[in-house]
Order: sequence, then structure tokens, then C-alpha cells
Amino acid sequence: MSGLSNKRIVLASRPIGEPKTDDFRLETSTIAPIKDDEVLIKTLYLSLDPYMRGRMSAAKSYADPVAIGEVMVAETAGIVVESKSDRYAVGDYVCCRSGWQEYFVSHHKDPMTYKVDPDKVPLSAYLGVCGMPGRTAYFGLIREGKPVAGETLVVSAASGAVGSVVGQIGKKLGLHVVGIAGGEKKCAYVKEELGFDECVDYKATDFDSALKTACPKGIDIYFESVGGAVTEAVAKQFNLGARAPICGFIASYNATDITKERTPFHIFGELENPPEHKFFLVFDHYADFAEANNALTDWVANGEIKYKETIADGLELASEYFSWLFSGKNFGKLVVKVADE
Repeated sequence: MSGLSNKRIVLASRPIGEPKTDDFRLETSTIAPIKDDEVLIKTLYLSLDPYMRGRMSAAKSYADPVAIGEVMVAETAGIVVESKSDRYAVGDYVCCRSGWQEYFVSHHKDPMTYKVDPDKVPLSAYLGVCGMPGRTAYFGLIREGKPVAGETLVVSAASGAVGSVVGQIGKKLGLHVVGIAGGEKKCAYVKEELGFDECVDYKATDFDSALKTACPKGIDIYFESVGGAVTEAVAKQFNLGARAPICGFIASYNATDITKERTPFHIFGELENPPEHKFFLVFDHYADFAEANNALTDWVANGEIKYKETIADGLELASEYFSWLFSGKNFGKLVVKVADE
């Protein structure tokens, strides 16, 4: 199998503002022979997620930036095509952190490479609802949000990969769940398909009053993914003792200088009684990933948790598809189909 040609997308320059296609470069490399305890994985699906924007910047963050000329980071789902490991056989399906490329060589002890079962849920779902976004929702709500039945949970980006799962878990836990999404179509999906109690359109002129109407008892938990005007509106309605797990704030991700942005930390911090809030990482709960994976996969297989995906075709266009995350063009989890089996 060595000598295979491998298309990969590397970071060509640090984006200023929203990333452009020429901030990336398509390269072709050759796969070296694998060594003992290694496996060669063919990428079938590539996950595109908002956190990647931070990894393109040189600014200090929770993770090192991608170096110029390095493959862009990403979670992927694929199939083992060659193995020199007793842990993996050819034909095993796996998730791994291969980045934006066609093939990936993984050591069999890499903790970010693990087997998945596409007979239980579709392979692409392991990158969304049953993968890192789903785990983020699970731990972000249960561990960070500390929900109590009867409380009001507000979820920003409610039709997205993380928010859609947060709200559905919230309903399972007996919460009054209010989503926030952009446009009538997404709001209808959140309420009618996902079963949220209400969904408020942040693009509507009466957004503030509509949010207040949807939360007659105030807000106890706010799952933050957006920032900006949405957060300003939510902040007015917090109850005493509220919690606001911060997953991200996409409204500021393309700012040329994020230090000058008004973030959720500023907005919450100015309140007389700020909610308990912190920026959390799914990896804070790494020891319990199996718990989340099993719960999410069971719920999806049983039809208890629904999900939506936008599957776009072709690795070469990944940088173009990435911009969809900031324009709202994708509906649900954004996944790139890289290859057929």
C-alpha cells in the first residue's frame, strides 16, 4: 500500500477575518510504508467545525495553532486499508484525527483513533451527533449546566450539530427547552422535529420580546455557542443561580482582533448577578468519553435523538464548504464526503 498518492489540504496563510480559499493549498504527497503497530486509514468522511477557525490563527488559545504548511486539523471517519497491528484489522471502521487529507497513518495506541460500528448508526453520524459535537452537548449540559428538572434551558445555534443535541437531552431531563435559530425553516425544524418547547428566530425584529415570551419563568441555563446580540438578549433574563456553559462564540471568530471584541465573558461579567460561566472543553471530560459515546449511539439508534446533516462532496472544496459555517448555509452537522469505500 505504500507509495499511495495522498491529497491533503494544508494551511497556506493565516486568515485575516473570514478564511478565504487561497488561505489553503491542495498538495499531493506519497504515503510511506507503515511500521509495526501502525494502521493506514482511508478517509471516507471529514468533519468541518467552527473550532477550526481558532486553530488557523496564531493567537494564544487552548490548543496550538496549525503551522503554515501543515495539514488542517479535523476529525474524520474512515476504514482501515492496511494494518500492522493486532488491534485493528483491514476493513475496520474507525474515527481518527487525520485532518483534511485522503489517508492517515495512525499508531494503534493513539487515543483519538477508535473503532465505530456503521451498522448501528451511519458512519457520518460518528462525526456529529455520536462524535465530538454530541459529546460536547452531553458533557456541556449535564456536567457544566447542572440541570434540574423543571428549569428553563435556552440553546443558541439550536439547529446546529451541538445545539440540536443539547436541547434534545434537555427534554429527556425534564427541562423547558427554548431554542434560538436563524430563519423560519430552522426554527420550525427545532420545534416540530426535535421537540423543543419553543424556538425563537434571532433574525426577527421582535427577537428580544419573543425570547421573553418563550421563557416566562426566566432562564436558568444558557448553552452558549454564538455570542453577540443573541447573548445580550439572553443576559437580560437570567435567574439568580443561572449557569451558562460557554462552548464557543462564533459571532467573534472572524474578528481581525478578538481582544477588542465584546465576548460573552464581558456581557455576563457586567451583570449584577452574573451566571456561573466558563469556557469548557469537551476534552475536560475525556475519561468519560465512552459513557457519552454509548449513550448517544443508543439514543440515535433508538430514534430518541434526531439529527440533520449537510453532506458536501469532495475534499478539494473543503475550504469553500468551511465558509458555510459562518453564513449558516449548512443545516445541521457539516460533513464532507471524501471518498467511497
